[in-house]
Amino acid sequence: MTVKRIFDVFISLSCLVLALPVIVSVSCAVFFTMGRPVFFRQQRPGLNGALFYLVKFRTMRAPCRHEHSSDFDSVRITRLGRFLRTTSLDELPTLWNVLKGDMSLVGPRPLLTQYLNRYTPEQARRHEVKPGITGWAQVNGRNAITWEKKFSFDVWYVDNRSLWLDLKILALTALKVLKREGIGHGDEITMPEFRGTDKN
Repeated sequence: MTVKRIFDVFISLSCLVLALPVIVSVSCAVFFTMGRPVFFRQQRPGLNGALFYLVKFRTMRAPCRHEHSSDFDSVRITRLGRFLRTTSLDELPTLWNVLKGDMSLVGPRPLLTQYLNRYTPEQARRHEVKPGITGWAQVNGRNAITWEKKFSFDVWYVDNRSLWLDLKILALTALKVLKREGIGHGDEITMPEFRGTDKN
C-alpha cells in the first residue's frame, strides 16, 4: 500500500466518522424534501477508464416527462440541493468511494462516461491516476474555467503529483469551499456538456 493510499484511507475514514451526524442530518433533509433515493449514484470512469459508481447526495428532484436533458438542471435543482452544492456537502458520501479505493482525495474529477471518446490523447491522460474529490483544476477555477483549461490542469497534476502537492490542494480546497468560489459556470449551476475539443 502506497503512502498516498494510506493517507486516503486514514483521512476518508476519519472524515466519515467525524461527519456522521452531518451525513445523517443531510440524509433526513433530502428524504423529507425530495424523497427517495437519498443518494445519487452514477457510473464514472476511474483509473485507466475503469468504471465505478460515484456516490453523492441527491440535489435534484425527479424529472418530469419533458425534463430528461441537462438543459433542465437549473429547474430541477431544489433549494436544499443548491445549498448542498454551494457548501460542497453533497460530496460527503464520495468519501466512501475514496475508502473503497475507487477514488483518491486528490486527483482529476471523475466525469461522465460519454466524454471518454471525446478527449484528445493528451486530455485522456487524466485517467492515468485515480480520480479525486478535489484536484488542481478545482483550486484553479473549478467550474468557472473552460473544459480545455480544466483538462490542462488535470494533466499537469498527473505529471507533477506528490504528497506535498496533495496537501497543498486540500488546504486550498478548504479555502475555496469556505469562500464558495467557482461553483457555477457563468449563469449555469454546473459546467455545460463537454462535446470535444476542436482539433483544427
